Amino acid sequence: MNQSIKRELRSPREIRKMRAAGLIVWQAHQAAAQLLRPGVTTREINQAYRDTFKQFDARPLFLGYGARPGVPPFPPETCISVNEEVVHGIPGPRQLVEGDIVSLDTGCRLSGWCGDAAVTHAIGEISPESRRLMEVTNGVLNLAIDLMSQESHWSEISKQMESYVVDAGFFVVEEMVGHGIGRELHEPPQVPNYYNELTMESGDFDLKPGVVIAVEPMVNIGTKDLETLDDGWTVVTRNRKNSAHFEHTIAITKDGPVRLTGPPSEAELKDLPEWLHDKSKWVIW
Repeated sequence: MNQSIKRELRSPREIRKMRAAGLIVWQAHQAAAQLLRPGVTTREINQAYRDTFKQFDARPLFLGYGARPGVPPFPPETCISVNEEVVHGIPGPRQLVEGDIVSLDTGCRLSGWCGDAAVTHAIGEISPESRRLMEVTNGVLNLAIDLMSQESHWSEISKQMESYVVDAGFFVVEEMVGHGIGRELHEPPQVPNYYNELTMESGDFDLKPGVVIAVEPMVNIGTKDLETLDDGWTVVTRNRKNSAHFEHTIAITKDGPVRLTGPPSEAELKDLPEWLHDKSKWVIW
């Protein structure tokens, strides 16, 4: 029988602090989205994140992360992964072209609290299969968030996430999962997007007010198998077909799940830059 594991719960005050970090992450994603077109380089896109974090004196979480033997720390502020790149793509001189899909994943720390989110964009006209891939990946994230107000354990959600993706004809990435988040980017628990009875025997957790997690399904065309390139960071699909990635930092409150990296409320909007007031230009996921 599954044993639920006790996790640190965040107070309403702490969740409000995390919302401040999450709102900066949301703004950074909006700034980057304004640049996306054929010909723009992934380095230029990363600069939009760098500039936003600097504007708010927020510390980028990915910059300098994760040095290990033979692999240097992650060099930029954002993972920018194109087409078959699943995650951890390193920005550089690569120019986006019509038909690409590009996944942007970033996070920051503000006043000691973290926010983390990812979104996949289409560059111009893309193939119907890639369009459907993006719809399913975003759809399964939204399904998970909706279910967080209905289910009592994460395992009950992960089962439905996996079924949603498989029924659509795609593959859930299993090697990388979501995570708890708070004062650090990666905290317990692990948050899988698929169901594995052995994993859930020791890793299932309760869904109750105060839980804060980053939910981030990654979905592939044709395979769940991955490879890491020689740079030690960029993870690609083994069959070199496209992958998509969507993520939000979610807090469970007494009123239900809240997207801490989601768009601003009317009250929050008053304090944001004027260019963000046109809601028709927002990227919502």
